[in-house]
Amino acid sequence: YKGEPVTLIFLIRTEDQRRQIGDYVASQLEKLGFTVDRQYKTSREASPIWLRGNPADGKWHLYTGGWIATVIDRNEGGTNFGYFYTPRGAPVPLWQAYKPDPEFDRVAGKLWNNEFSTIQERDELVTKALWLSMKDSVRVWLVHQIAPWPARKDVSLTYDLAGGFSGARLWPYTIRFVDKVGGSVKIASSDLLVDPVNPVAGSNWIYDQFFVRATSDPALMSDPFTGLYWPNRIKSAEVYVTFGNPVGATLDWVTLRFVPEIRVPEDAWYGWDAEKQEIVTAPPGTTAKAKTVVYFEDDLFKRKFHDGSTFSLADIVYSFILTFDRADPKSPLYDESYVPTFEEFRAIFKGLRIVSEDPLVIEVYSDRIYLDAEWIAYEAASMFFTDYTYGPGPWHVVAMGALAEEAGELAFSADKAQQIKGEWMNLLAGPSLPILAKHLDRAIQQQYIPYEKVMSKYVTKEEAVRRYQNLKNWYQSKGHFLVGNGPFYVERVDPTAKVVVLKAFREFPDPADKWARFAKPNIPEVKFAQVPSAVEQGFPAELRLSVTFEGKPYRTDDIAYIKYILSSPAGTSVGFAEPVTDGVWRIILKPEETYTMPVGTATIEAIVVSKLVGVPVSTTASLNVLSFKDAVLSEIAKAKADADSKIAGLRSSVDNLNTQLREINSAIQGVQGSVSLATGLGAVAIVLALVSIGLALARGRRAPAK
Repeated sequence: YKGEPVTLIFLIRTEDQRRQIGDYVASQLEKLGFTVDRQYKTSREASPIWLRGNPADGKWHLYTGGWIATVIDRNEGGTNFGYFYTPRGAPVPLWQAYKPDPEFDRVAGKLWNNEFSTIQERDELVTKALWLSMKDSVRVWLVHQIAPWPARKDVSLTYDLAGGFSGARLWPYTIRFVDKVGGSVKIASSDLLVDPVNPVAGSNWIYDQFFVRATSDPALMSDPFTGLYWPNRIKSAEVYVTFGNPVGATLDWVTLRFVPEIRVPEDAWYGWDAEKQEIVTAPPGTTAKAKTVVYFEDDLFKRKFHDGSTFSLADIVYSFILTFDRADPKSPLYDESYVPTFEEFRAIFKGLRIVSEDPLVIEVYSDRIYLDAEWIAYEAASMFFTDYTYGPGPWHVVAMGALAEEAGELAFSADKAQQIKGEWMNLLAGPSLPILAKHLDRAIQQQYIPYEKVMSKYVTKEEAVRRYQNLKNWYQSKGHFLVGNGPFYVERVDPTAKVVVLKAFREFPDPADKWARFAKPNIPEVKFAQVPSAVEQGFPAELRLSVTFEGKPYRTDDIAYIKYILSSPAGTSVGFAEPVTDGVWRIILKPEETYTMPVGTATIEAIVVSKLVGVPVSTTASLNVLSFKDAVLSEIAKAKADADSKIAGLRSSVDNLNTQLREINSAIQGVQGSVSLATGLGAVAIVLALVSIGLALARGRRAPAK
């Protein structure tokens, strides 16, 4: 550039194949004339540069990133474009530096909020986003891989079909030894404690989140095999959607109804006024595309956090207020990096209404539609629950952190920490801990209730102090401030040795086998059980499929559908198999399908889509195709052979009949001779009989008198 060589600083990760990938890409760039400064680093070494640092500082130009899906994404075209290419994605300097093309940003925003009314419209948006993302190219995707997740055979735990062990939300709920109760398990990870941990805007690394999630307890649980959601802290939900939106429901805990219009009640909570410290209610005439009624468990407010504090409605109210407060420039908690994400939320959120406080029943009004009603219910129940995006968030823990941020000493997000020249808040370790402890003491002394004008309706000063004291006791005992209500808690942290010790939370109320049904995915086993020796052009053909799991027939009701793809040099056709009985399906190829198939070999692939797992399985078979002429001649030959066989059989029958007739004629002649002899013998018998009668009469006259 201007006569000087251009040097590219390339951060190359060293823990896996990305080292080889980085070297290869660097070599290609060098062949083009660039000078490449290859800087080999681990995730922990690279994170402060590419994630936390200001990209405008010029300390790096390329980075070998890697991402893992922690759930089965049932709508990959949804938030991915907005997350990876726009400032909506994360409250860190790199994301806030993204400047996408306005059209790309508009399309990504529509997909982010599911602003489409038909699947076709969605497909058009995804197609456009794909092209625009490649034109943008702040990320260039190279590899999509399936990674192994090893475990000892005597250890059982649920794994997610997308996220493996560490990505599975259910792993802490299901981990156990196969042959004994209790015990200790060692979990190895390629890294740990990469970035600061806090529930509002902390570490998003899978190396950190896999243990942080073990300390939290979500309202609903992602199905590790389908990506749908199951109730965890709710009983049921009712979802109302306006007509014309492509939404369906699969599971029976959610009820889906379509209605012509949804009006938001004027007493529904709509926002927050940071200046007046008041909740703002919905403007008159506000409408929504979806209304969700969520029924939480009856004993929700009897559950304990790890520090002994009791879950209460105040935790949810605080979360609601904080959601709006951090996006208001009038608030001391205002975070510019949070604004892009909040603006998308503000565009779709239309109101929250508390119908019943205990048991808790809420109504959530929204303009964001998902293809699955289960996802709509999940978002409604989780929107202000204590399971924050990056970890558990009891109100007293987050309020302590908020005091530190208001004082300008710590910040929830990396971006704001850089702006105030302070620390990115870490509840687990580092220089954040004494600062947080100082503000915790301040909260105790002041009997502090955050957002007191509203929160005092849900928590008293005595209750607030009790919570703060519980947290202080916890800190003195455990040496950190990460408090949740999940099945495990953090017993000890060693940042130097990169060790985190988790212990089972014995006050966790659920039975150990609550999620046992997810121990193993019911992935179908499919094969062609019957394939014709030849498929004849213009004639129907039938194939049979065997569908099993662990050798047993797969229930028909558990299969969404089986689709087949018939491929030949002439083209491709598709269709669906039909069930015969559990474990047996058949494919009928119609005459119009086989007629267009050229002579030779064709391939048919059957794809089984189960309702129990989100991974389709397939099997293929080869078909030998005969020409129409050969098929007709073959059919004629079959007909002639059949006729010849029948004629031969008829001739044999005639011959047998003739033989039988001759035998009958011979028998008749024999009978005639027998009749003449019998007649003569009969006459003699009659004469003898008459003589006998005469003798009997004569004897009768000589009988003695009585």
